[in-house]
Amino acid sequence: MTDKTAKTLTSSGYYVSQEAPIQTDNPVPTPESTPPDVLRCAYMELVVTDLAASRVFYVDVLGLYVTEEDDEAIYLRSTEEFIHHNLVLRKGPIAAVAAFSYRVRTPEDLDLAVAFYSELGCDVRRNPEGFVKGVGDSVRVVDPLGFPIEFFHQSDHVERMSWRYDLHIPGELVRLDHFNQVTPDVPRAVKFMQDLGFRVTEDIQDDEGTVYAAWMRRKPTVHDTAMTGGAGPRMPHVCFAPHEKPNILALCDKLGALRRSDAIERGPGRHGVSNAFYLYLRDPDGHRVEVYTQDYYTGDPDNPVITWDVHDNQRRDWWGNPVVPSWYTEASLVLDLDGDPQPVVARTDSSEMAVTIGADGFSYTRPDDDEAMPEYKQGEYKLGHQL
Repeated sequence: MTDKTAKTLTSSGYYVSQEAPIQTDNPVPTPESTPPDVLRCAYMELVVTDLAASRVFYVDVLGLYVTEEDDEAIYLRSTEEFIHHNLVLRKGPIAAVAAFSYRVRTPEDLDLAVAFYSELGCDVRRNPEGFVKGVGDSVRVVDPLGFPIEFFHQSDHVERMSWRYDLHIPGELVRLDHFNQVTPDVPRAVKFMQDLGFRVTEDIQDDEGTVYAAWMRRKPTVHDTAMTGGAGPRMPHVCFAPHEKPNILALCDKLGALRRSDAIERGPGRHGVSNAFYLYLRDPDGHRVEVYTQDYYTGDPDNPVITWDVHDNQRRDWWGNPVVPSWYTEASLVLDLDGDPQPVVARTDSSEMAVTIGADGFSYTRPDDDEAMPEYKQGEYKLGHQL
């Protein structure tokens, strides 16, 4: 673990420090240009192959609200949202992500975005009319990590549905919470996102200094996005938040009643990282959607960074439940600005799955316990049992 002497071990088993001591040997050059002032993750544009099936999943099952729709796209928002949409479903031949979109503080921040990414030699495109309905002047780039990123300020306003209790469902999704991104080189990604103004809230490392994942934020929650180590660039999930844990359980019951329990990939459970209650679902195209609630406030300038040992079996699930291998290995493709899939680059650092649930991996419940975890905790997902 990088510079363990600078960290304090807590009674809960993780370490805290003031700044994430994550170093990279292959940094993206830091631009001299000022980065745009990012407010929050705002929406994701997903390409889906069957628009009607996706509408059933996101509207009829998950309960997102339709702002507008046509034969080519559906614009959806969560209960508390006042901008035009949090999710765009666009019909296309390949299921993939077309844009991770962030709202910036002012219109002038779009000029900063153009300068910042142009200095890095990125593909930068600007559309004063916006690339989608409901959003004005926007900048789209392929960032140095290979992801299609959008920045915008102006959006049409729509009604917040918070007071429409007559329309609410037991599993009501009230806001877009975060993105997640798979990238081969997590320290490189972290350094670049720090240059963009993001801060690390939590990370996973080992004693050798390998960084397996890092959670990064602009708004004062655990994350607006996370950088997860693996073959990338890819998108492992987009996340919406309900108010409370019972909302997640109600959603599970609804999926069971609809005989759609096969959409549940993992959970419900509680994360160690973020301390949030979670559920992972798969949509008709295989895009992963997390439903996640009750993480914690991170807005103070001296908010401590939490570091987890990769072998701590409670980091991904606080109750120690096994993680299904598909959760580590499967993720959605991302597109370039012409709509073509980005090539996927393999990770060369150690794999979190291999070092924890692989045939030669190990995890612990108590770090000083010499005995291996019992077979029932390793579960059917222990890879050595499958190969």
